[in-house]
Amino acid sequence: MSWLGIILIVLGLYFAFKVAGFVLKLAMWALVLFGLYWLLAPHLGLPWPA
Repeated sequence: MSWLGIILIVLGLYFAFKVAGFVLKLAMWALVLFGLYWLLAPHLGLPWPA
C-alpha cells in the first residue's frame, strides 16, 4: 500500500469520527428540545405531543 493510500485511510477515519460525533451531538440536542417541549407544552397551551 502506498503512502498516499495510508494517508487517505487515516483522513477518512478522522472525518468519519468527526461526522459521527456531530450527528450524535445533533441527536442529543433534538432529544433535549423534544423533552423541553414535552414538559412545557401543557403549561403554554400548546398541543400535547403524542
